[in-house]
Amino acid sequence: MSDQAVSILSSKAIDASVAGCTRRKIFRRLLPFLFVLYIISYLDRANVAFAKLPMSADLGFSEAVFGFGAGIFYLGYILLEIPGALIVEKWSARIWMARIMISWGLCTVLVGFVHTANQFYIARCLLGVAEGGFFPGIVVYLAHWFAKEDRSRAMAGFTMAAPAAIVIGAPISALILQLDWLGWAGWRWMFVLEGLPAVFLGIVTAFFLTDRPHQAKWLEPEERDWIAARLASERQELHKSGHMTVLQGLKQRNILFLALACALCNFSMFAYLLWLPTTIRDASGLSVTLSTICSALPFGLAMISIPLVARSSDRTGKRKLHTIVPMVLAAVFFVLSAIPGLPFPLVLALLCLTGAAAFSWGVSLWVIPGLILGESAAAASVGFINSINSIGSFLGPAVTGFLLTQGFSHREVVWLLSSCFVVSAGLVAAVRPKPGVVL
Repeated sequence: MSDQAVSILSSKAIDASVAGCTRRKIFRRLLPFLFVLYIISYLDRANVAFAKLPMSADLGFSEAVFGFGAGIFYLGYILLEIPGALIVEKWSARIWMARIMISWGLCTVLVGFVHTANQFYIARCLLGVAEGGFFPGIVVYLAHWFAKEDRSRAMAGFTMAAPAAIVIGAPISALILQLDWLGWAGWRWMFVLEGLPAVFLGIVTAFFLTDRPHQAKWLEPEERDWIAARLASERQELHKSGHMTVLQGLKQRNILFLALACALCNFSMFAYLLWLPTTIRDASGLSVTLSTICSALPFGLAMISIPLVARSSDRTGKRKLHTIVPMVLAAVFFVLSAIPGLPFPLVLALLCLTGAAAFSWGVSLWVIPGLILGESAAAASVGFINSINSIGSFLGPAVTGFLLTQGFSHREVVWLLSSCFVVSAGLVAAVRPKPGVVL
C-alpha cells in the first residue's frame, strides 16, 4: 500500500474518531438535561389528571368543567408556538427556555390557589401561555446540534421524558395528595410543590445550555469544527432543492397533513391521559391513590417502546412507517381495552400497550420537517404543527368531558378517540417528499 493511501486511511480514521467523540459528548451534555426539563414541563401540564378526582370533589367540578379547564391550557400554548420556534432559530434557546421555565413554574403554583371554575380556566390558560414555545423550541434546538442520522434518537432521548414524567410523577403525586398541611388539601400542595422545581431549573438553564456548537467550550476545537461542518453540509443539501420562505413552508401540503395528523393524535392522547386514573378506578374499584399509581404503568412501557422505535427509525430512515405503525396500534389496543366484561388485568395490559404506542409516533414525525424544509421554514413549520397540534390537545379533553357529561358511554368515546389515531395514520401516509428525499 502506498504512503498516500496509508495517509488517506489514517485521516479517515481520525475523522471517524473525532465524529464519534463529538456525537457522544453532545448526547451526554444536552440530552440528560433536556430530559429533566421536559419531565418537569410534562408533569406540570399533566398533573391535573392526578388531581382530577379530589379536586373535582372539593370544588364541585363536572366532567365538562374539568375537561374544558384541562384542555384550555393548549389555547394559551398556541400563541407562542411559531414565535417560540423562530426565537430559538434566530436568537437564543438558552434565554428563551429559562424564561419559559420560570414563568410556567409560577403559573403551576397558581393552579393550587383556584376555588372556582373561572379561576381554574384562567390559571390553566396562563400556564399554557407561559409554557408556549417550549416543545417546538427544543425540536429546533436539537436540529442545531444533531446530524440527521441522530435526530430520531435525540428526539427519543427528549420525548421519553413525557412518559417518564408520569412514571415518576404518579407515585409522587399520589403521596402528595395525602398531605393535609395547614388545612390545605393535598391536591393544592401537589401543584405548589411540583411547580417550584421549574423555577429553580429555569435559573440553571440560563447558565447551563449552549446556543450553538461554535460557542461550546466543552467541545474541543476540532470537535466544534466537525459538527459545524456536518450541519452546514446538511443545510447546503436542503438549499440545493430550492430555497423556501417561512410562509411557503407553512403553505406546504405536507406540513398541513403533518399538522392535522398531530392534532388528531393529541386529541386522543390527552383525553386518554387525563381520564386514565378514572378509567382504571372504574375498571378495578381501586382507591384514588392506587388508581393514580397504576396509571404510571402505561408510561413505563412507553419508555421502552420510544427508544426502540427511534433506533429503528434512524437505522432504516423510514420515518413515515415508524410514525404510522404506532398510530394504528394505539387505535387497535385502545378499542380492545373498551370491550365490556374484560378482567381488569387484561384491561390494564391493553391500556399499557395503548400508551406505549401513542407515545412512540412522535420521535419520527418531528424529524420530517427538518428533512424537507430549510432552516427558518422548518423552524416555523415545527411551531405551526405544534400550534395545530395544541388545538387537538385542547379539544380532546374538552370534547371528552362534554360527551361523558351528556351520557355517552366510555366505549363510545373510546371508539371516537381511536378513529382519530387511524385518520392520523392516513394523513402521514399521504405525505409526499421531494424527489431524492427518503421518508
